[in-house]
Amino acid sequence: MLEKKPLIELKGISKSFGNNVIVDDIDLTIYQGEALVIIGPSGTGKSTILRIIAGLLAPDYGQVYIKEKLRQGLIEDGNDPMGIGMVFQQAALFDSLTVAENVGFILYQHSRLSRRRIRELVEEKLDMVGLRGVGDRYPSQLSGGMRKRVSFARAIMANPDNDQYNPEVILYDEPTAGLDPIASTVVEDLVRNLQQSQGVCATYVMVSHQDSTIRRTADRVIFLYGGKVQWEGTVTEIETTDNPLVRQFFSASVEGPIRVID
Repeated sequence: MLEKKPLIELKGISKSFGNNVIVDDIDLTIYQGEALVIIGPSGTGKSTILRIIAGLLAPDYGQVYIKEKLRQGLIEDGNDPMGIGMVFQQAALFDSLTVAENVGFILYQHSRLSRRRIRELVEEKLDMVGLRGVGDRYPSQLSGGMRKRVSFARAIMANPDNDQYNPEVILYDEPTAGLDPIASTVVEDLVRNLQQSQGVCATYVMVSHQDSTIRRTADRVIFLYGGKVQWEGTVTEIETTDNPLVRQFFSASVEGPIRVID
């Protein structure tokens, strides 16, 4: 059996905002081809970890390794040996740009491709997320679920002339937040389809609170609380674990070790 390759490694990562310690000396390895979902109560550092992985936020202490190379600076410094795409919680589309302009934004900014070629690549990605023919619309003309899928298309956009902008890992920050159950199912299926069927990006890390999303998209689950990893396991092991934090989280009980914030 071949050993999985680590794509991203966090070693001794800590991050505080003022006197509030959000992430406390965390070690985490993300392996090639896995679907990792980070869960836990609100305010426990899940999105902070995602932003540190993305290179949008620097840790106070610790190191981030991308394909065994120590990251120097942030993603904007352009030192990572692979691309990392991110889907933000609120889609984060530019309202003044069309869907096609949003999806192709990185190519318009960082490539020498012709506008015609960029448009071809944009249409290809929109087709992958089930949005063929909406490129000329604006985000305000789309439903919440469609805007999420546009942000997926943007995150998986690749530059055929520069491997640095070709994402090998996708980061999803609450991709089903605010969506109705049917729209959530569409997004959950899309996440798995992009990974397994289309092979666009075989590795992803997701932050989620939503039970169905966790169960339908995760191979490995990390439970974060108090700035530390408190539990790790598979979706199946969620049902059998005796960890009181995990049991309280999935039962939605106000009784237990997780502090209830009024």
